Amino acid sequence: MTLRPLFATPVYEATLTTDRSFENFNAEILTACEALAAEDRAGRAWCKAHGYGGYTSYASLNDLPQRMTIFAKLKTRLDRHVRTFADALAFDLGGGRLRLDSLWVNILKPGAAHSGHIHPHSVISGTVYVATPPGASALRLEDPRLPLMMAAPTKRADAPPDAGPFVYLQPQPGTLYLWESWLRHEVPANQAKTPRVSVSFNYGWR
Repeated sequence: MTLRPLFATPVYEATLTTDRSFENFNAEILTACEALAAEDRAGRAWCKAHGYGGYTSYASLNDLPQRMTIFAKLKTRLDRHVRTFADALAFDLGGGRLRLDSLWVNILKPGAAHSGHIHPHSVISGTVYVATPPGASALRLEDPRLPLMMAAPTKRADAPPDAGPFVYLQPQPGTLYLWESWLRHEVPANQAKTPRVSVSFNYGWR
């Protein structure tokens, strides 16, 4: 008997902690994120209007790599990892390339969550983690077949983690995750006593 796992859903995991001067680099990103949260009135207003528990620059600032040098440095690192992931996915990009379309800050306060969603109009999405205090939320990834399972029974308690409908990835500062943008994901309620800070982004094919 042979089982052939077909149509896998790859997720890329790396760490920036091996980069030179990571601690200073990460501290500078954290300072920049906190400064944006303090100064970006439009972003805070959007969060209040949409019930986002904390701060995100998602709907207010779309030029962070041009606005702040530290995010330009981060983009350089992300570009390298996205190229590696695209090659592993066997993408034929023709005469185009994957380019950063958007990059935004997330500061999730204690008790807050981010419900399940995808990133339309993008090819690769991801998040790099800046502050993950004890109890900080994992990243929850949903099996893309879940809406099609219909009358399928639930999985046994001893099923391996990748056989269930959800996979939880627990990041540390410097952790980088990349996935194809159609993969549904969410952030459960932050159980930490201090904010969980991350930077998310999308790459499109142009």
